[in-house]
Amino acid sequence: MGHAKNSFSESYAKAGVDVTAGYKSVELMKQHVARTVTDGVLDGIGGFGGLFQPGFAGMEEPVLVSGTDGVGTKLKIAFLMNQHNTIGIDCVAMCVNDVICCGAKPLFFLDYIACGKNYPEKIAEIVGGVAEGCVQAGCALIGGETAEHPGMMPDEEYDLAGFTVGIADKKKLLKPETQKAGDVLIAIASSGVHSNGFSLVRKVFTVNEQNLARHYAELGSTLGECLLTPTRIYVKPVLSLLEQVNVKAISHITGGGFYENIPRSLPEGLTARIPRSNVQVLPIFDLIAQTGNIPERDMFNTFNMGVGMIVSVAAEDADKAVAVLNAAGEKAYVLGELIAGEEGVIIA
Repeated sequence: MGHAKNSFSESYAKAGVDVTAGYKSVELMKQHVARTVTDGVLDGIGGFGGLFQPGFAGMEEPVLVSGTDGVGTKLKIAFLMNQHNTIGIDCVAMCVNDVICCGAKPLFFLDYIACGKNYPEKIAEIVGGVAEGCVQAGCALIGGETAEHPGMMPDEEYDLAGFTVGIADKKKLLKPETQKAGDVLIAIASSGVHSNGFSLVRKVFTVNEQNLARHYAELGSTLGECLLTPTRIYVKPVLSLLEQVNVKAISHITGGGFYENIPRSLPEGLTARIPRSNVQVLPIFDLIAQTGNIPERDMFNTFNMGVGMIVSVAAEDADKAVAVLNAAGEKAYVLGELIAGEEGVIIA
């Protein structure tokens, strides 16, 4: 890989962009990127494109499945706490957890960081989190972009987004249309608020450094530590489940909560019936609801409420699905069932 040894523009630097800071951040992040290398990676970081050679062995009709997302206003919590090493996990999670809902295995990932000012050590910290997310997901970080945007945002702030490509054999793609009344919905527990609903969270708690540092007994941590908990990455447990159980559909519970995300994986004429008492709500959501006086319907229409992913299986496969997920280190349990109806979701 070539190096821009004599690249420096004094005029560009005076305008607020330090190209040499970009080179330094690339050097600092290489150690993190190296952790994510998988068999298909053909080239290192720093070229004009990330090269990846996928393996198609055993596949009749390989299908590429892509996903892209950002971290959203959870970044404001990272700024206030000056903690930047976990937010990249959220970025990866929001993308790879979507891709596995189709039954695809994520292959590689690219990130995009726009910042007011490039502080190489901070950028490397962010990318370290992205790399950790990629390791958890079993995919390679093969490229990315750090863009310095003076005047677009304060020097200390940044935005983070990502993009992943996964692969599946066409015949193994999930078939949500095969769902029927009587099928069982399995919940996989979340690690917390994940990366959705933070505009409401910030309003409820009037988020600032002092409030984030407050310790809550019911959380077993400070508010900031709880809110910054990274999104759980479900790739490996779900891939294990797909090998052992006939999974019909998967819903990633993100922004819009239960009411928006569950119907996305349901055919017409089916409704998810979820007994409210079955939902193992995490303490942070009770705290949000109580502090902000938020109606329960709004809570379930904004947050994951302690359920990061929902898997649909035939009734006879439910016990095995729970056992496989628990054996893979997840907390899984029967959440509800599918019934005939047009409501989409009933929580009662």
